[in-house]
Amino acid sequence: MPKTAVGLFKNPGDVKDVVREVEVIGLPRHEIRTVGEPLNLGLDGVLSIGRIDFEVDLFRELSRMGASRAEAEAYVDGLRRGGVLVFATGPDQKVDRAAEIMNRHGAVETEENTALEPHLHSSVHSGVTAVHEPVQTGRLRQSGGGAAFFVW
Repeated sequence: MPKTAVGLFKNPGDVKDVVREVEVIGLPRHEIRTVGEPLNLGLDGVLSIGRIDFEVDLFRELSRMGASRAEAEAYVDGLRRGGVLVFATGPDQKVDRAAEIMNRHGAVETEENTALEPHLHSSVHSGVTAVHEPVQTGRLRQSGGGAAFFVW
């Protein structure tokens, strides 16, 4: 399964340094992608506005990778405000190091988990201890940093 670190940067000037450092750890350039909102989006067809199409496509791609709705919306909103996304895909150790680089360069935290944990109904039989563990599929979040990991 591919693993991808995604970081949102408010300052597009930081992205060149991030990409350069991620390349140094051994991720090939074709596995490091940057996305900023295109500046010259116009009409692409009947009733189709380029900016909306771009944002919808990005939202879908982020969701397909495992981003929560809140994360995907935050990423798209960050691009609207002039930010840039950096994606780094590869082996676990290199992607972990890429996320460290992103966080060191100020990747923006995109999601606050304020919702309550769902209550899972269970039956407890004598001699058996019920165990409730949160389950996440598609994404892995590490506290204390702005970069998020997605495994898809």
